[in-house]
Amino acid sequence: MIPVNEPLIREKELEYITECIKTGWISSQGRFIEEFEEKFSKYIGTKHGVAVSNGTVALQLALRALNLEPGSEIIIPTFTIISCALACIYNNLKPVLVDSEPDTWNMDVSQIEGKITPKTKAIMPVHIYGHPVDMDAVVKIAKKYDLYIVEDAAEVHGAEYRSQNSEVRGQKAGGERIEWRKAGSFGDISCFSFYANKIITTGEGGMVLTNDDKLADRLKRLRNLAFLQKKRFYHKELGFNFRMTNLQAAIGVAQMERIDEHVQIKRRNAKLYTQLLTDTPYLQLPTEKPWAKNVYWMYGIVVDESTGYDGEQFTKSLAEKGITTRPFFYPIHLQPVFKDMGLYEGESYPVAERIARQGLYLPSGLTLTEEQIEKVAIVVKTIMSERKCL
Repeated sequence: MIPVNEPLIREKELEYITECIKTGWISSQGRFIEEFEEKFSKYIGTKHGVAVSNGTVALQLALRALNLEPGSEIIIPTFTIISCALACIYNNLKPVLVDSEPDTWNMDVSQIEGKITPKTKAIMPVHIYGHPVDMDAVVKIAKKYDLYIVEDAAEVHGAEYRSQNSEVRGQKAGGERIEWRKAGSFGDISCFSFYANKIITTGEGGMVLTNDDKLADRLKRLRNLAFLQKKRFYHKELGFNFRMTNLQAAIGVAQMERIDEHVQIKRRNAKLYTQLLTDTPYLQLPTEKPWAKNVYWMYGIVVDESTGYDGEQFTKSLAEKGITTRPFFYPIHLQPVFKDMGLYEGESYPVAERIARQGLYLPSGLTLTEEQIEKVAIVVKTIMSERKCL
């Protein structure tokens, strides 16, 4: 079987983990924690990084740090992992949904303004499968309505966005405005995941980034049981144990040394897939907008409904031929648990429903070889031809 993903782990990871074990710094203190936070936040282009135990709690911590009134509304895409909705609900906030763009599969930013109410407090753009959301539009709306931006950048390590808005562009030390910025540098708070299938990994793990000094202090305090600096076991508010271990951070530091290489591998593999599959009828491939640098965290495809296949059927056919895949995200508004809670009754988001039904992603790991990619492409074309699609 060709796996859907394998992490790329080398000697440095073992070296740094061994140091943790030999020195005894294996828990949530040690030199690698701060080093990882500093290196990753600098790479993305933000002032502060706060390492946490996974990407889901990064979102939960980010929303808690904003101290929003219960019942406040957060606008998110319906086509995303359930973590985004959980972060809202666990903070007594209401996730309000928008549909997807049919080409990027990101949230349809043109629908955001129509979902804003007096209770809306934040927008959560989720950069799907490696392609950035159109952040100029998001920033413009957030400024107009005085909303927070909480970026879910879990899948876009190294992805870039070229801003056309002078107010959005990054500021260099010499005063020059730069157009290209890393995804994850636009939010009041941005969240990343370092799960094993991410572009850089710590096994589990995540990070919250911000340029706000006060928010950074609050994030650090809340992730550590809300201990007070001068009175450790005295609590004025409820916090969390969301700490990352020094062992995880050691892996992260080693991974950071090769993050540009990892991004190059992802883009190279995607280019080869596209070259091999681009002439295949009835198959939608990932896009890359002129203002985006897609890192193709996962190489997704959407099978046309006229083939008689849906994503699940296509996945089974690929598995029979030795290819491991994963389905696309299941829309938030169709999740049974939220239906049972009485949420989203009567709501429909046709683009998200279609791509969720017809989509899947192919093997996309960093250890994937050209021969494996070529085999996957041949199998995909063979299955399509068997349905007389070619």
